[in-house]
Amino acid sequence: MAKRKKLEAPSAADITKLEEEFRRETSTRSGLGAGVPIAQVAGEAAQQMEIVGAEIRAGQARIAADAQMLKDARAAGLLMAELPLEQIDADAMVRDRMDLDEDEMLELRQSIAASGLRLPIEVFELPSPGAGGVRFALVSGYRRYMAVRALRDLTGQAKYDQIRAIVRPLAEADAAFAAMVEENEVRAQLTPFERGRIAVISTQQGAFANVEDAVNRLYATASKSKRSKVRSFAVIFEELGDMLTFPEALSEKRGLRLAQAVRNGDGGALRDALARRIPDNPEQEWATVESVIAMSDDAPRDKTRGGRPARSGGAGWQNADVLETTSGITIRKIRDEKGYVLRLEGRLDADLMDSLMLEIKALLDAP
Repeated sequence: MAKRKKLEAPSAADITKLEEEFRRETSTRSGLGAGVPIAQVAGEAAQQMEIVGAEIRAGQARIAADAQMLKDARAAGLLMAELPLEQIDADAMVRDRMDLDEDEMLELRQSIAASGLRLPIEVFELPSPGAGGVRFALVSGYRRYMAVRALRDLTGQAKYDQIRAIVRPLAEADAAFAAMVEENEVRAQLTPFERGRIAVISTQQGAFANVEDAVNRLYATASKSKRSKVRSFAVIFEELGDMLTFPEALSEKRGLRLAQAVRNGDGGALRDALARRIPDNPEQEWATVESVIAMSDDAPRDKTRGGRPARSGGAGWQNADVLETTSGITIRKIRDEKGYVLRLEGRLDADLMDSLMLEIKALLDAP
């Protein structure tokens, strides 16, 4: 019978020796160096996961920031894009500019063909796509849009199929009209008649409560005198816009005289005179208009009627010499040995009087 070997607990020296041998063997086989291999591998894996996770999170943060920046730019109307011409409705709004001078348009087409479109047009996105895939309405840049479209039709080149545009946020009608007027006032001076015309048309399309509101908001930065002149030309457009052949040629002085004649009740006589003769040039047309104004000025007036339809109370002509305005100011005409005196009664201030003096000066100055 074999004799069993007695087992003895290893001493501290033996354990130390075993551990050193184990470390040497695992280090040689795995190349991981000293330490417990499993713990070391787990630690390095965790460290690598933390690095990858931080990079991913940073990338996600950058993407979110870029998305917010794009959203803010769109909301502020700072987004620029290349838009197909067919997606833009150039006639969504009635333009304040009445005529496109062919010589100027030719020069513009040549400039775009040579150097490209230097200034983008402005559009706003429609609430829903329209017929033919129209997605945008033109706010400003009508001449540039028409020039690019003409180049596309003339050359057939694909580069003119699109146009660079600033996409403005969806705007209410009043803001869109104001943006159009502002752009044209800066780039190409509007005629007095064009200013009055767009005030009336924008009101008719429901953008403003009335012409007074339209003038005040479309030309908010203009002086009181300028806004008063715009209202005078608005009167001309309302009464004679469909009869005048050369309305944009009216000077401020002539326009103010014509507007006063319309206010005096001579609109019917003016329409009759314009209907009898089609003028060949602005001077012929003004001669026709002036003849009616002169006859009206020379005609005797029945003071009991005031020369105008009488109004019972409220604003309007009370008689031939007294006019009540809608603001509560009364204007009285008084004649003495030196001529006429106008007396204004009511709530007046220095600014209003200065504007009134400028209006009178414009009316009386030589052409």
